Amino acid sequence: MSTVPPSDRPDDEPAPSISDEQLEAFLREAAEGGGAAAPKEPSARARMVAARLRDQEEPTPWRAPRRTSKGDRRTGRRRVGAVAGVVVLAALALVAVRPSLVLDRLPGGDDPAPTTLAAETARPTGAPAEAGGAEQATREHPFRGSPAERWDEGADAIEVPEAKALSGLSEDDVAFALRRTKELLVAANLDPAVLRGGRPDDALDVLDPKQPELLPKLRRSLSGPDEDHDPLRLFTRFDPAETRLLGDVVKVRGRMTLAAGEPGVVKVNADYSFVYPLVRANDSDGPVARTVIRRDITLTLNDPARWNVTEGKLLMEKYFSEYGNTSCAVHDGYLHPGFPDDEGPGGERPTGPPTDPYDRHRPVIGSGSGGCGQVTRT
Repeated sequence: MSTVPPSDRPDDEPAPSISDEQLEAFLREAAEGGGAAAPKEPSARARMVAARLRDQEEPTPWRAPRRTSKGDRRTGRRRVGAVAGVVVLAALALVAVRPSLVLDRLPGGDDPAPTTLAAETARPTGAPAEAGGAEQATREHPFRGSPAERWDEGADAIEVPEAKALSGLSEDDVAFALRRTKELLVAANLDPAVLRGGRPDDALDVLDPKQPELLPKLRRSLSGPDEDHDPLRLFTRFDPAETRLLGDVVKVRGRMTLAAGEPGVVKVNADYSFVYPLVRANDSDGPVARTVIRRDITLTLNDPARWNVTEGKLLMEKYFSEYGNTSCAVHDGYLHPGFPDDEGPGGERPTGPPTDPYDRHRPVIGSGSGGCGQVTRT
């Protein structure tokens, strides 16, 4: 008497004699490499039990497509899940450090943060537009109402251009000059200790001691500042007994460029504006002021095989500065900003034309002009 093979048995065939438990045990042993003989069982029922086993053993969120064309899709999906987990953790860490970045974007919260401007790659064609309305700086939003609200911040805003061999110096030499120029800018204008009136030793360390008079003049200005020896011409410093930085964010905008000098000389020009949000030293709820500093400096790296210089140091070719919102009459080595609630002009009368400190399309006049102009905004 002939029998129908299990694979061809119709789905309405009467139930076999073995139990579900026996069949499940067999399938588990087969999956684990066991050598037990297979009970004779219809394929439809085997498929049903096997499916139930898979459902029990594989969590639903990770269930892969049943049909694959190339490779195992389950592996690919697990990798995507791992990446998404990293993104979530990074977002949570960001919220922990600066919760306002997310809270400002929640419905019903504060105004969303404005889009950061792209890096400056060339001299602007004009001054930035005035902010709409009469928005005032607050302790929660110290840059509100100013163009700096859309600027990048801190050392990351000082972007170093791509290095290339130039004027007989190698690409590595040029990269070194660019890196050291950035280090000087950061140490002179962003170092918290220097902003509180500390000594800018890291900035001084960039400069060549063989350059006549420069380092002695700078050190003299730091130890005994006066009108002729003013450290503010290169360093940003506030009197900690009078003023303190609000938070730890300084807005920065500018650009760095390369040029060939004489044979064996590479020039690095850096033209940057820094915006500092400030409050009075012991004032817990008073107004916010902003001081705007623009620096235009040119440093050179000279080949020590051709020039009498110190290897690893830079020469200062020029350094010009402009200050927006500080006293012109005090020469104690610190910036002294005015605050919105100050009474009267403080006895200082402007002697120069009105100037927009955010206007980066015009050249820097320089601190040696002796003028005391009037800023149109801070």
